[in-house]
Amino acid sequence: MYTNYSSNNSEDNNDKEQDGNNSANDSSHPYQVYSNDTILGGIGASQLGIDATTNSRSVSVMRGELSQTLEAVHTPVFGIDVDGNINEWNNKMASMTGYSCFETLNKPLNRNFTPPHQCDSFQEVLKNALKGRDTSNYPLEFVTKCGERHNLLINVKARYDAKNNIVGAVGAGQDLNEVTKQYRAVSAMANELRQLVDTANVPIFGLDIHGNVNEWNDKTAEITGFSRDEAFDQPLVETFIVPNLRQSVQEVLNNALKGVGTSNYDLEFKTKSNETRYLLVNATTRRDPENNIIGVVGVAQDVTETAKHDRAVAAMA
Repeated sequence: MYTNYSSNNSEDNNDKEQDGNNSANDSSHPYQVYSNDTILGGIGASQLGIDATTNSRSVSVMRGELSQTLEAVHTPVFGIDVDGNINEWNNKMASMTGYSCFETLNKPLNRNFTPPHQCDSFQEVLKNALKGRDTSNYPLEFVTKCGERHNLLINVKARYDAKNNIVGAVGAGQDLNEVTKQYRAVSAMANELRQLVDTANVPIFGLDIHGNVNEWNDKTAEITGFSRDEAFDQPLVETFIVPNLRQSVQEVLNNALKGVGTSNYDLEFKTKSNETRYLLVNATTRRDPENNIIGVVGVAQDVTETAKHDRAVAAMA
């Protein structure tokens, strides 16, 4: 059972009824109106367009709109009274846990919906909120109706009535299970792309902004004789390009690092056995998720046999 930390709970109901309409419009405290005539810290009355002359019907309409918004948001939101019993459980909480609003209302939040190992620490979080001390980014596990664990990262704040008395607490959080699923999906896609690059039947190599190798697929290793480990962090131009082309290749790379790509550039790679491989390369700028240039990627076609044939024909002419 939770202790009632509100300061004026001894006032009688008649006094509350007389003051209710006027104090509900007090814009001096950052409040958000809730469906049970209490107010939740978070949105100031003035921000809602409510002034001292707003009638009770306008407040009621606004209260209903905010309640509907809470139900519609894609964020888990729950609330408790001063005894720790649930008095707010939005649609996202219901879909996430499997418990409907009617199944949870007036039931103790802690111990009913949290795993045993977290009950004590979560109880401290709730007690602190009921004393006006907020908690941010608290990792909480909810036990769902089918017995699974759902991970949240929540912020817990005190709830106030119109006279600034604490009447409960509210928690809003981020569903870490969904974040984890998204992360795994992105990771799986990244792994698939990595496999495609590594096993592609064309040479693919990448450079950082300093011109050092940070991508070297299997085909590039095959045609040059240099393994990925041997090539990584080596300067491409000085290590793998024949001397007479180094200046022009450097210019192509410099352009790519400025966002200017080059297509069908004739490139000669020096292999580990000191042979020359002729490539037709497209050099493209590499960017991070914020669109910053982080290097260059080259996708090539091995035209060594064609080049040798053309040179042989030219020599006989």
